[in-house]
Amino acid sequence: MKIFGFVPAVLAAAVLIATTASAAPGNIGFGFNARDISGFPTGAVTLTGGGAYNPVSGFVHSAGGFRCTSDVGQGPLTGCLAGEGVRWDTVDLRRSTSFKCTGAAAEALKTVSTDENTVGLDADFYRAGDGNDESFTAQMIVSANDIAPDIAGIQNVWIQGVGCTSAITNFSN
Repeated sequence: MKIFGFVPAVLAAAVLIATTASAAPGNIGFGFNARDISGFPTGAVTLTGGGAYNPVSGFVHSAGGFRCTSDVGQGPLTGCLAGEGVRWDTVDLRRSTSFKCTGAAAEALKTVSTDENTVGLDADFYRAGDGNDESFTAQMIVSANDIAPDIAGIQNVWIQGVGCTSAITNFSN
């Protein structure tokens, strides 16, 4: 008799867990191709890649390629010379990120939050010859939307200390 009383409780718990799991949003996939990320006094970077993330759970797995197309002289990528750079990968998902596209004192500080159309990341960047030891660690943003409406054109990719650019981006969930 005790077993029969236990079965409805177990079934109710299973239904509750299944309902909660099905209500949770799934992972969001993204891909992008960004050329000429710039805006700070020196440096420009090309960045490509993609992956998946979940803004609710904090899950992220993404990576791609990068290359400094002109010497970077400020910020976390200081010392990345033109022609250097091989790949990047994710350290962590950022729930929100404050940033500037130019670093100018007069530029307003902007903030974006990770959602279904925008992902903020902490990323490791690798140069050839450094093996599995990251060369640089910096924040980055990829978005389907303009993250800097106060700057002419569409700015939807940003790297800390380098700047912003208009990029081809795709998000799907």
